[in-house]
Amino acid sequence: MNLAEKVREVPDWPQKGVGFKDVTPLLADPGALRYSIERLAEWGAEKKPDLVLGAEARGFILGAAIAKEIGCGFVPARRPGKLPPETISASYALEYGRNELELHPEMIPSGARVLIHDDVLATGGTVEAIAEQLVEHLGGVVVGCCFIIELTFLNGRDRLTKYDLHALIEY
Repeated sequence: MNLAEKVREVPDWPQKGVGFKDVTPLLADPGALRYSIERLAEWGAEKKPDLVLGAEARGFILGAAIAKEIGCGFVPARRPGKLPPETISASYALEYGRNELELHPEMIPSGARVLIHDDVLATGGTVEAIAEQLVEHLGGVVVGCCFIIELTFLNGRDRLTKYDLHALIEY
């Protein structure tokens, strides 16, 4: 299946010069959605994770479905103020700004094998922050990181050389 045909390019959003890759048409297509979940779960299952961690917001959509397919738990990494205390946070730079994600620290037990899922690998900042400031800080082990899309021209993979990465679509 050619998943790239299901991704819509939105020029100059959220700011001029950014070509936003919109995965909502892919998610709306039942066959493409099922195919994406199955391929990411197939790859992730080989890593034998205890948990899939999904980054807000689009990482939630497939992250929970991937966890279900694999047969493991799911942990959401949320934007600040969305979870009741106590939380631990990770701050990072985006290609067009800064962001922060939080989770409940007891959700990543020491030694837990964690598969990180986000919709897009761009500069690598989101996953680097999640991996180092959340998962590894709490004693978890990142067993892999999977994405719907990798924007290879932003070289995010270069920041994440110590992790096993997988993307369904490359631009």
